[in-house]
Amino acid sequence: QVQLVESGGGLVQAGGSLRLSCAASRRTFSSYAMGWFRQAPGKEREFVVAINWNGDSTYYADSVKGRFTISRNNAKNTVYLQMNSLKPEDTAVYYCAAVRSAIATEHQYDYNYWGQGTQVTVSS
Repeated sequence: QVQLVESGGGLVQAGGSLRLSCAASRRTFSSYAMGWFRQAPGKEREFVVAINWNGDSTYYADSVKGRFTISRNNAKNTVYLQMNSLKPEDTAVYYCAAVRSAIATEHQYDYNYWGQGTQVTVSS
């Protein structure tokens, strides 16, 4: 079992930045690929970005390429999402997810564990 706890959400003006963190309970954190997903009000949850077990392979949704950066620190059991040039359409609850696999995936149904989510609100 893996417990994931997100932090770092908040309210920011358009053009601003936020850094989300996701801390995992499992000491075998490096056995898990990690992903970030988001869900805006009235919309389905969508893929944002994923990272493989050691961080040398990442996948980004087209909507966030060039603005968001995912990274991980396996020694700290933590994955990060640096979000720059935020837009109002980035407003959503952001979820961290883990899958016991070395390979990152953009498919949410591949993920076994989910955090509780953190709210990101971007004002225009």
